[in-house]
Amino acid sequence: MDISSDIKPLSSFKRDSVTLIGQLKQTGRPVVLTINGKAEVVVQDAKSYQRMVELVDRAEAVVGIRKGLASMARGEGIPAEKAFEKLRKRPNPSTPKRRES
Repeated sequence: MDISSDIKPLSSFKRDSVTLIGQLKQTGRPVVLTINGKAEVVVQDAKSYQRMVELVDRAEAVVGIRKGLASMARGEGIPAEKAFEKLRKRPNPSTPKRRES
């Protein structure tokens, strides 16, 4: 973040939103909008936001995988074949029922 260009008063965003939206798209960096000198809102372009969401999703998946691996290393959990067997036996409400001919 470049504090000289990425922090703006809300009033300037209202006055010149087209230019600031162009800045968001060009730099990919968010802009902090202030009210009475205090940071109140952060805005960013949709493409950068989507990228950030995907990175967070990936990071959360990595954390989950690491926790699972650590659990298995401690001898916790059940073998994969047993887990799949339990899943096969469990009814799946999202699976459509077949019509009998």
